[in-house]
Amino acid sequence: MSQFTILLGGDLKVTRRLIRQVAGTRVIAADSGMRHAAALRTDAELWVGDFDSAEADLQRRHPQTPRDVHPADKDRTDGEIAIDAALAKGASALILAGGLGGQTDHALAHVMQMLALALRGIPTLISSGSEEAYPLLPGRRRLELPPGSRLSVIALGGLTGLDLEGVRWPLAKADIPLGSTRTLSNVTVEPVVEIGLAAGSGIVLAYPAEEAGREVAHCE
Repeated sequence: MSQFTILLGGDLKVTRRLIRQVAGTRVIAADSGMRHAAALRTDAELWVGDFDSAEADLQRRHPQTPRDVHPADKDRTDGEIAIDAALAKGASALILAGGLGGQTDHALAHVMQMLALALRGIPTLISSGSEEAYPLLPGRRRLELPPGSRLSVIALGGLTGLDLEGVRWPLAKADIPLGSTRTLSNVTVEPVVEIGLAAGSGIVLAYPAEEAGREVAHCE
C-alpha cells in the first residue's frame, strides 16, 4: 500500500497518535499546509497551490521543496490539487492532515472528497489531531481508538442496518434517518470499535481520548 499524507491549511494539534499515523507516508503539502511539516517531523516531496496563503517566511524555510504553482483563478482548491497529485503518484490510501476546522465550506468539501475516495476504494482519514473523520459505507470496518474516546455517527441521507460494537451504547441493525442525533456522542469502551452498515452512507467522527503527555504541539 502506498500511503500519502496531504498537509492542508486547517488547524492541527500534533499528537503522538497523529505522528504515528503519518510516519512512513509520502507527503504532499497544499499551500499553507506546509507549516505543519516540522511539527509532524516530516517533509514534503511536493508543494502545490497558488501560494496565496503561504507566507514569505514559510516559503524561505523550504527553498528546496519542488513546487507545482497554480494560478489563483482556478476551479479546484489547493487541497484537491494535492490529492490529485498524490493519486497520480500511485497513492492507495490518504491522510488529510489539517482538513477539519477552519472554514466550514472547506471542511465539508474535504469530508465529501473523503467519501468519494472511499467509493473508489481509497481509504482516507481526515484528522485535526483532536478530531478524526472516517467514511462510512455499506460493509464492516474496525476503528482502533483509545477507550474513553468520544465517537459520533452522522447519517447522510439515512443509514440502514447500523451495527455498533465496542461502545457504551451499542446498536444492532438500527435504522438512522437523516438528521437524527441518536448516534451522537457515544463513548468507546474497547480498544477496537466494530461498525457494520447494510445500506446508506455517513461519516464517523472520533475524538481520541488523550493520555498524559500525548499532545506534542499545536499548529495554527
